[in-house]
Amino acid sequence: MARLAPGDLAPDFTLPTADGGSLTLSSLRGHRVVVFFFPAAMTPGCTKEACDFEDSYASLQAAGYTVVGISPDPVERLAEFAESAALTYPLASDADRAVLGSWGAYGEKKLYGKTVEGVIRSTVVVGPDGTVEVAQYNVKATGHVAKLRRDLGLD
Repeated sequence: MARLAPGDLAPDFTLPTADGGSLTLSSLRGHRVVVFFFPAAMTPGCTKEACDFEDSYASLQAAGYTVVGISPDPVERLAEFAESAALTYPLASDADRAVLGSWGAYGEKKLYGKTVEGVIRSTVVVGPDGTVEVAQYNVKATGHVAKLRRDLGLD
């Protein structure tokens, strides 16, 4: 499975969202979009990462970025997650993992010393023209948002 790299065209998608709607990436053209992929709602690491994005959401928006979180969780689970963690940005469900796969965010990874197949915690920044500006794979749940902010020149 190929990972995305700067300059690649980000694969378009339409996914159902936690709020009962849907989100199409191409509808966000003209904006910078931070797409982060996380393994499972309501788990400690994913909650930490999602809350870090929430804590930075206003300043990311002020800098012209839209934030979208994607996981293979069903919409109902994402709605529960958004409510319990007070998340205000969209969470999208990729239950069949097709988007995760096309973005290089699903495949073999190390988990507790074993090789398993699953969601690779990743963040991709898509530019206004739909091309990848930043692609980060195997990121850590803790500290990742602060590092991304530094990489984007926002701190």
